[in-house]
Amino acid sequence: MSRVCELTGKGPMVGNNVSHANNKTRRRFLPNLNDVTLQSETLGRGFKMRISAHALRSVDHRGGLDKFLAKAKDAELSARALKVKKEIAKAQTATA
Repeated sequence: MSRVCELTGKGPMVGNNVSHANNKTRRRFLPNLNDVTLQSETLGRGFKMRISAHALRSVDHRGGLDKFLAKAKDAELSARALKVKKEIAKAQTATA
C-alpha cells in the first residue's frame, strides 16, 4: 500500500536527522494517513479511502466529499478518487 493521500496526492518527503553534534543522516517524513469511509450525498453511499488528516479537514471545510471532489484537480486525485468524481458528476447531471 503506497503512502500517498488519495485526495491530495500528498506523499513522503525527505530530509535530514540532525544530531546535537550536527551529524546529518537521511530520513523520510511520512504523511499522516488514515483509513476513512467518506459518504457521498449524491450517490447515497460511502467510499473507503486512505487520506491524510489534512485532506480530511479540507473535506469537512468544503462541505463533504461531493463538493471537495468537484473543486479538486484531476492530477492530484488517485485513480479510485477520479472514478468516484466522475460517478458523482454523472449522477448530478442525471438529476438536474
